[in-house]
Amino acid sequence: MKNFYVKQYQKSDYENWNAFIGQAKNATFLFHRDFMEYHKDRYLDFSLMIFDGKKLVAILPANRVGEVAYSHQGLTYGGLVYSIKITGKEVEDVLDSLLSFFKGNGIQSFYFKPIPFFYSSKGNAEMDFFLLKKGAFLEKKEMNLAINLAVPLTISKSKLKHFRKIEELDLELVEENQFESFWELVLTPRLLEKYAAKPVHTLQEITKLKENFPNNIKQFSVYYGDVIVAGVTLFETEIVVKSQYGATTKKGEELRALDFLFISLIQKYKREGKLFFDMGIVNDDNENGYHAGLLKQKEELGCSVYSQDFYKMNTI
Repeated sequence: MKNFYVKQYQKSDYENWNAFIGQAKNATFLFHRDFMEYHKDRYLDFSLMIFDGKKLVAILPANRVGEVAYSHQGLTYGGLVYSIKITGKEVEDVLDSLLSFFKGNGIQSFYFKPIPFFYSSKGNAEMDFFLLKKGAFLEKKEMNLAINLAVPLTISKSKLKHFRKIEELDLELVEENQFESFWELVLTPRLLEKYAAKPVHTLQEITKLKENFPNNIKQFSVYYGDVIVAGVTLFETEIVVKSQYGATTKKGEELRALDFLFISLIQKYKREGKLFFDMGIVNDDNENGYHAGLLKQKEELGCSVYSQDFYKMNTI
């Protein structure tokens, strides 16, 4: 077994951490410190850096709550991020080193939320395998809906039929550099009305993140005349585009503006060579554990079900 050195991230590690993210096997911009720290006041950061001598070989974006460590709860996905040159056996040794560090720092349980496999074209399942071999268990599964853009699209005939009709309407698809119109006139009021909820990101937070990651965070809106009726906020990585927020006004529902927007964007990103369009999970608190209407809607847009797994490991 190779012994790796594990240390907790500190501000002085900012450049080293971000440089590693830029060349890692399975990283996205969500692991950059400028993204992770927009909500640093909400989480006690417990991110870890794993070294082979002086060489950084892996990182774990994480937070801590008492005696429990989590793949960072403020991120859509997480898990262990490692060097492109790391071997499977070394990942096992990294896990052993992490578990030893947890025990030495009073961590009794570890929750692991791996990045969905389609975000990495080079594979990303080593950690899942070794966790299970060492006593972790699958605590939860969620259905993650995504479209494989590398194969022919399977948008339903009814959606396409309505799309062709919608194209004849006076709808305008606009890529915007500001989020105020969508956040204040569509997203926030619709979430409040339908779910008594708020967006995870405030307007100020998403605006700041856009400034930090202008090539990764995009806002597309649909206007009917001069009035916004729908919008989608996207997070782009090298091979995946993710629908982070999507919403429509009541007028937009009448016009099927959100279908118009999604189908237009699916076709756009397929032409541009993205490999997957991630439309997120469909979980619900009902007895079935999922929202049947959302599942049907996303499947009709051409999505298939991929697994988002959640593991738990007791470290003592």
